[in-house]
This record gives sequence, C-alpha cells and structure tokens, in this order.
Amino acid sequence: MSLCLAAGALTLSLAGPAFTLEWEHSVEKTRWRETWAIDAGRLRLTGAAVKGSGAGMEPGPGATLQVGWWVWTPDLAPLDHLTLAASGATAGGWTLCDAAQCHDLPETGQPRVLRACATRPGDG
Repeated sequence: MSLCLAAGALTLSLAGPAFTLEWEHSVEKTRWRETWAIDAGRLRLTGAAVKGSGAGMEPGPGATLQVGWWVWTPDLAPLDHLTLAASGATAGGWTLCDAAQCHDLPETGQPRVLRACATRPGDG
C-alpha cells in the first residue's frame, strides 16, 4: 500500500494499510489525532482523539477520556481523498505515522491532498 500526496510529487510507502495523522489545532493549540485505514482504495476514518476541547474541536459522540485524550469512533463514510487544510496559523504541519515510522508533513500554505494509490513494482 502507498499513500499519495497530491501536493507535489511525494509518495509515501506505508508499512501497512493503517496510519495516523496528528496536528495542533490552530486556535486552541491542542493536539488532535486521527487513525485511518486504506480499504478498497479509499480512506476510512477508524478513530479520533483530541487532547482537550474547545472552539471547533469538541469530542465526538460516545467519547471517553483515556490517558488525557478524548477518544471516539467517528461515523464517516470512506473518502476518495482527504484534504489537509492550510490555515497558516499553526506552529507546524501534520505528522503521519504508520507501523514502522513517522513522516513530518510541513504546512506549505497550500492544502495537501492524501489519497490511496497502488504500489508500483519495485516500490517498498
């Protein structure tokens, strides 16, 4: 499996179909984390967590407090792509991690688009 970043020519080869995205909310300066899976060529949100609550970042229905994070399972249909917005107000971009490693995705001032893509022969 690979995760393609449509912004630029960067392609990340993942260790498996699951990955997490983590970032800091631009207003509340609080960490947010989402867990995703690549499933049948689409992106499926499998979990979300927020380290607190505030403007625009209320925990979802059924959230429970676990080790300082509000954690829940969102009810969202699978997506063809995920757009990471660029507000210009954050201290950085996003951290994308799979089972093997993490990648920093710096904010470029432009949205980044993530989508599932087939691994090409010879790719890890």
